[in-house]
Amino acid sequence: MATASSAASTDSSARPAESSFFTICAVIMGLVIVAGFSVNLAMGRSTFAVPPIYHVHALVFFGWVALYLAQTFTIARGHIRLHRALGKVAYAWAPAMVVLGIAMLLTSMRRMGGPPFFDQREFLFSNCMMLVLFAILTITALRMPRSTGWHPRLMLTGMALLVNPGIGRLLPLPYMIPYAWLGTTMLVLVFPIAGMIADKRRTGRVHPAWAWGIGAILLTQLVADVLAFSDWGAAVTQAVVAGTPGAQRPMEAFLPPGF
Repeated sequence: MATASSAASTDSSARPAESSFFTICAVIMGLVIVAGFSVNLAMGRSTFAVPPIYHVHALVFFGWVALYLAQTFTIARGHIRLHRALGKVAYAWAPAMVVLGIAMLLTSMRRMGGPPFFDQREFLFSNCMMLVLFAILTITALRMPRSTGWHPRLMLTGMALLVNPGIGRLLPLPYMIPYAWLGTTMLVLVFPIAGMIADKRRTGRVHPAWAWGIGAILLTQLVADVLAFSDWGAAVTQAVVAGTPGAQRPMEAFLPPGF
C-alpha cells in the first residue's frame, strides 16, 4: 500500500495471478472484519450507545480497511498516480492507529474489564504489542515501494493483524477459554500462510517476506505472554484498571454469571 513505480505496475500486470491473490485476500479480510462487528451488533452484543472514543476508533480503523482495499485495487488496475497519492496517507494513518488503538484498549479495560473470555493480562500486553507490530510491518513495507516482493507481502501480514477483532466476534469464544485470545491471534496467520502456498504453487518457491512476517507475529505473541503472565505483568494490569469498574472482574478469563 504505498507509492509504486511504473516498473512495479508493469511487473504486477505481468503477473495477474499474484495481483488477484492480494486483491482477493484484501476483500476477504475486509469482509471478515465487517461481518464480525455486524453480527455482534445484530445479536445485541454491542451498541452505538458508547463513549465517543468508540466511534472515533471505529471510524479510523474502518477507514484503514477502506484505504487498504483502495490501494490494493488501484495497483492491481495500474492506477499509479492514485495509488501514490493514497499511499502517502498511510504514513500518518498507521501510527495514529497505534495511539488510538491503545487508547481504546485502555478505555475498554477500565470501563468493563475487557472481554471476559480473554485474560486481562494477555489482552493488554498482546493487544499493545500487536498494534506496534502492525505499524512496524506497515511502515517497513511503505519504505519498500519498488519491491513487488516484500512490499505487498509485508502489507498483507500487517493488515492480517487487524482481522483479529473480526475473527474473535465470529468464534465461540466461551468454548475456547483459556485459549480464546491465543486462538484468535493465531488464526490471523491463515492469510500469510495462504500467501506462502500461493507463492509455492505459482513460482515454486516461497518469498522470505512471509517467513519474516509470521516469525514476527509468533515472537511478538511469545514475548507478550512472557511479560503478561509475569508478576510484573500482573502488577501493570492491576495498575491500569485500579479504581475503575474493570478492576471488579477476575484477571483470568471467565464466563459471566448466568451466561
